[in-house]
Amino acid sequence: MTSRTIETVVHFASAFSFAGIAGQQPAGAYRVDRDEELIESVSRVAWLRTKTFFHLPAIDTPGPKQQMVPINPADLEAALERDRQS
Repeated sequence: MTSRTIETVVHFASAFSFAGIAGQQPAGAYRVDRDEELIESVSRVAWLRTKTFFHLPAIDTPGPKQQMVPINPADLEAALERDRQS
């Protein structure tokens, strides 16, 4: 089975939290990885999201320790929407 990882960066203007992330996180840019698997059919090609990972800490935060946390994409979208509205 063919798979791919899509790397994106999300930006939070304010401190935030959401399910799957321990504690309050500072504002900043964060990397998000989305793993997908290819679904082939006779008439078209589609990708199925299988996992989403959130990288901690923020991209410009100094420190040797990096962490990849599995998250629910809907929780991330809700947190980004709250950030946009604040």
